[in-house]
Amino acid sequence: MKIGRFLAMFMLLVFLGIAFGDRGLLDNFKMRRELSVLKEENQKITKLNTELRRTVSLLKEDLSYIEKVARADLGMVKRGEIVYRFTP
Repeated sequence: MKIGRFLAMFMLLVFLGIAFGDRGLLDNFKMRRELSVLKEENQKITKLNTELRRTVSLLKEDLSYIEKVARADLGMVKRGEIVYRFTP
């Protein structure tokens, strides 16, 4: 009987070590969840990076895109255009 109790206690301690110890089952579960979150963030950043590369390329090469940005973001107008401002 003593050996059975000792063996049961030993098995319980081994199980607790595997489940809750350093690099145990719980840590593994948390790491997998964190990995999936990081992969999603990485995909979002990769998509944003692709869009920024496209924008940089357009700004370097496409004059009509540069004009569009200058008009929309900077409020610039062409020489000779008349600007009408309406105030309420």
